[in-house]
Amino acid sequence: MTITLNDLNAISASIEGKRDKFIDISTKIWNFAEIRFEEFQSADLLCTTLKDEGFQVERGIADMETAFIASYGSGKPVIAFLGEFDALANLSQKGGSSTKETVIAGGNGHGCGHNLLGTGSLAAAIALRDHMDKNKLEGTIRYYGCPAEEGGSGKTFMARAGLFDDVDFALTWHPSDTNVIIPTSSLANVQVSYKFTGRAAHAAQSPHLGRSALDAVELMNVGVNYLREHIIPEAKVHYAVTNTGGLSPNIVQADASVLYLIRAPKTSQVNDIFNRVCKIAEGAALMTETEVEVVFEKACSSLVPNATMQQAMYEQFAALGLPTFTDEEKQFATEMRETLSVQERNSSVLAIVPPYKKLLEADRDSSLSTVLFPYIKELTAMTMPGSTDVGDVSWIVPTAQCTVSCFAQGTQLHSWQVVATGATSIAQTGMLHAGKVMAATAAAMLAQPQLIEQAKQELQQRLGSELYQNPIPVDINPTQVKQNVSLIIE
Repeated sequence: MTITLNDLNAISASIEGKRDKFIDISTKIWNFAEIRFEEFQSADLLCTTLKDEGFQVERGIADMETAFIASYGSGKPVIAFLGEFDALANLSQKGGSSTKETVIAGGNGHGCGHNLLGTGSLAAAIALRDHMDKNKLEGTIRYYGCPAEEGGSGKTFMARAGLFDDVDFALTWHPSDTNVIIPTSSLANVQVSYKFTGRAAHAAQSPHLGRSALDAVELMNVGVNYLREHIIPEAKVHYAVTNTGGLSPNIVQADASVLYLIRAPKTSQVNDIFNRVCKIAEGAALMTETEVEVVFEKACSSLVPNATMQQAMYEQFAALGLPTFTDEEKQFATEMRETLSVQERNSSVLAIVPPYKKLLEADRDSSLSTVLFPYIKELTAMTMPGSTDVGDVSWIVPTAQCTVSCFAQGTQLHSWQVVATGATSIAQTGMLHAGKVMAATAAAMLAQPQLIEQAKQELQQRLGSELYQNPIPVDINPTQVKQNVSLIIE
């Protein structure tokens, strides 16, 4: 059930009235391009904006300097908007360019659109504030400033601190090349660094005196590759060698490190695979007479779908329609599509769903998506291949999220094309539309308190007797993760 047309128009007008302000914020965050736990300027900008809008801001929460909660109003229900603002390493790219142009060698870039994500959620929180004030509605609005989604699981640390325990429902979104309510679960994961220490020696004169840490890394990776045949097919194991021990081949390398990201549908499955990977690391150390240190970095839980929340969000999205793009924006998107391979243009995780595949094929010649994919409740039984720390929030509170078209169709996340488009009016239009969808969804839930209770009951039914267990050990803190120079992407 949608809210009234007057309410929808008022929410849209609230966001459009601050269009230039929101665009300026997203552009500044795009330029800051700060990586996990280093988002000081981005967090400060968002906090200052929220204070100016009448929100009370608490900073440095859950032992994370760049995490914060901004609150407005009082009492129940408590409504959470989740915002992210971290960038990715080594993705520096000139904005608005349809060719790959690095600005700063080795620099950072918003390759997942989090400059848009955080600002879109900000717009939603402010628009809902206006709606509640106008209609004299009770309740508390919270904007959660969530750092380090990329390789830090900021929300998981926030969940461990109990910061979502009194929330009634949560909303978020993600920039994409499609318009859809995310209906599925996601993969839980764990990120771990394996640091091998051996003994250096001259590789020609006295190699027998050395103990190669690099050999240990290579043997570990070979062992894990053999493990792949013996884990569940839904699991994924990725690794990156983060320290090869140096650049000299005539030295037996005394130090080497490899970073692993392990995913599976359930946290228990992830932990089982993680324990087996640790045994392989121990075996590699034993074979090379080196020592291995296991450094647990982060983890996140699977996403718990909530059909009640998803249906409500879909109805508001359908009532608002799709974002509207100009001919000039469509032309730029066409130019960006030309930088993609044929396989990339036709690659979409939505294609695994037959009804979605037909819609994708019908719209494949459009540079920007012209489709709002229908909401299909049965898809809550499926699991998407990615991971997100939104999952930990969804175990605690009913949660829904959508994607909104911000990039040319076929654009892959974590790419230079996303960075380039993220600073353009295409992405900003999608961002503002996402803010309208989230604010309207929250307003609809407020207008129908029974939906809030229904969403809570559904969450309990899905969990059954299974209790939420935070996947990050209590002795791991964000400072330890921040100090580890290795980076990984979700």
